[in-house]
Amino acid sequence: MLDEKNYYLGNRNCDVDRGGETPLLKGSHCRSVFRFGLKLSLGALDIAGRKMSCWLRNETLTLAKDYIDFCIGIQRTPPSESANAMRRLGKELELQHRSKFLSLAQSFLSTCGSTPEPSACLCRVMTMLVEDGKLNWGRIVSLFAFTGVVANEMFSREEDVESCRRLAETIADYLGGEKSEWLLENGGWDGFCQFFHSSSQVPQESSMKTALFAAAGVGIAGLTFLLVR
Repeated sequence: MLDEKNYYLGNRNCDVDRGGETPLLKGSHCRSVFRFGLKLSLGALDIAGRKMSCWLRNETLTLAKDYIDFCIGIQRTPPSESANAMRRLGKELELQHRSKFLSLAQSFLSTCGSTPEPSACLCRVMTMLVEDGKLNWGRIVSLFAFTGVVANEMFSREEDVESCRRLAETIADYLGGEKSEWLLENGGWDGFCQFFHSSSQVPQESSMKTALFAAAGVGIAGLTFLLVR
C-alpha cells in the first residue's frame, strides 16, 4: 500500500542525492509531491472502477436484451455463452412455473401498465425482492424469467419491441449498476456460466439444481407477495 513512509524510502527529509549534488526535495516539498502522486493514483483507480462498472452494465444490457428478444420470438444466435445459459435456465424455470409466471405478469401489468413507464414498477419490484440482502443466481434467473414473461405479455398486447426492450435497461441499471459489486464478487457473467455448466452437467434431481430452483422459487414467492399485497 502506498504511504508516505514507504514513499520516502526511509529518508526523513526525502533527500534526493545524485552523486553529491544538492538535494532536490526536502520536507514540505516532498510531502506535496507525495500527495500529488497519491491523488493521481486514486484518480486512476476511480477511472478504472468506472470503466469496469460501465463494462459490466453493458454486458448485462446485452444479455437482458437478448433474453427479452428471445422471449418475444425474435430469433438470432445468442451473443455470448452467458446469454445462451440464461435462455436455457430462464425458460426451464418458466416452464416449471408457467401458470404462476403468467398470473404474476398479468398482475404486474394490471398494476403498473397504466403508468407511462412499466420499467419504473419493475425497478421497485427488483429492489424490494432482494431487500433482505440475499441475492443469488437463482433469484437473478427468476427475475429474468419473470421479465421475459412480462415482455411477451406486453408484445401480445401490441406493445412495440422497443417498449419491451426498455425492461432490459432496467435490469442492466439494477444488476450492472446497483448490484455490480455482488456480480463482480461472484465472477460476473463468466461466474454465471460456470454455475450454469456445473448445474447442467448433473441430474435434474441433484442437490445443486434443486438449490438453484429453490432459490428461484423464493424469488417467485417474493414476486407473488409484492404483486398481490
